[in-house]
Amino acid sequence: MIPATVATWGICAAATAGVIARPFRWPEAIWAVAGAALLLLLGLMPPGAALGAVAKGADVYLFLIGMMLLSETAREQGLFDWVAAAAAARARGSTLRLFGLVYATGIVTTAFLSNDATAVVLTPAVYAAARKAKADPLPMLFACALIANAASFVLPISNPANLVLYGGKMPPLGQWFGSFALPSLAAIAVTFLALRWAERARLDGPCATDIARTPLSGGGKAALAGIAATALLLLAMSALDQPLGLPTCLAGLATTLLVCGLARRSPIALARAVSWSVLPLVAGLFVLVEALDRTGVIALVAQALRSAAEDPASGAAAAGTILAFASNLMNNLPAGLIASEAVAQAHPPRLIVDALLIGVDLGPNLSITGSLATILWLQAIRREGVDVGFWRFLKVGAVTMIPALVAALAARLLIG
Repeated sequence: MIPATVATWGICAAATAGVIARPFRWPEAIWAVAGAALLLLLGLMPPGAALGAVAKGADVYLFLIGMMLLSETAREQGLFDWVAAAAAARARGSTLRLFGLVYATGIVTTAFLSNDATAVVLTPAVYAAARKAKADPLPMLFACALIANAASFVLPISNPANLVLYGGKMPPLGQWFGSFALPSLAAIAVTFLALRWAERARLDGPCATDIARTPLSGGGKAALAGIAATALLLLAMSALDQPLGLPTCLAGLATTLLVCGLARRSPIALARAVSWSVLPLVAGLFVLVEALDRTGVIALVAQALRSAAEDPASGAAAAGTILAFASNLMNNLPAGLIASEAVAQAHPPRLIVDALLIGVDLGPNLSITGSLATILWLQAIRREGVDVGFWRFLKVGAVTMIPALVAALAARLLIG
């Protein structure tokens, strides 16, 4: 008879592999939910524990609901097309300049709205901009995917995984900047240079300059105002050390209802266009992590962190690097959850915790399923008729993530 621990590990590994490889082209959510269901059916996970694990993700679900509603509302009201035309016009016929504009916009969007917002809200606008400028969209789309993670530790609100790793108790903003300002600059700069080099052939040459620009509709202006108000709300909630999920959800709902009222559009029809499958995907991942916790994996990780604390500098470099690559094996959300539980047990020095955050935020740039933001990005580009396979992303990710991770960890160690 197979021991329960081995069976749990096998099911979690198979479910994670399904999320990564998407056999039969089935959505990622099917594999995560199937793994969670199998754990329940085989009695490896009590129903109460599974429900408790799902409940842990409440703030994340609410955050995603708000962002997806904002994105779909903006798309329907032509905001993306308007932004696209403005960006293409400012590029003044230079594909490389358009690439730089996209990257800079991604930094701002990620920093003030989160990496998930860059994946959900910015990506469709960038695709539209590339099409209007008659430029190859892939380098621009890769810029969205990579900056969503590279800039995700500029601010505490830049990535929901930040809240997960610190167990809901974020460091004060001054301490945050002291720890992550230099590593963020290093990650952003190195990622930009590496991606520009990797995609140099596609970025060579001019793009169109005769871009037709149409005025933004009233609904589009309302959607833009809603996104801006959401960014300000998130900053305020972060400064007050409050959860971000409910405010984001309420802001998304309010914006959707306001815009639908102005445009005389049914909000139900708009809601049908949202990719809701990401919610069961996240819930399934929470259940898989809880199952691993019950087998003692997190206790082993905590012991490893205690050992690493004996030499904080080398321990931080090793911990951040290992977690960066582990995030690509199981997605950074469950990896961050495991690391968070281990940190709560081991109480390692702040240097090691900060290195873990860099690893869980930046590491997912290696593969298409490394982070929730990248999965959302994949869903966004598939809606536009574009798809990027595992190996295609890995080629770009290996060139960009590894040097950026080295630079960011080195910058953090330099601070001390």
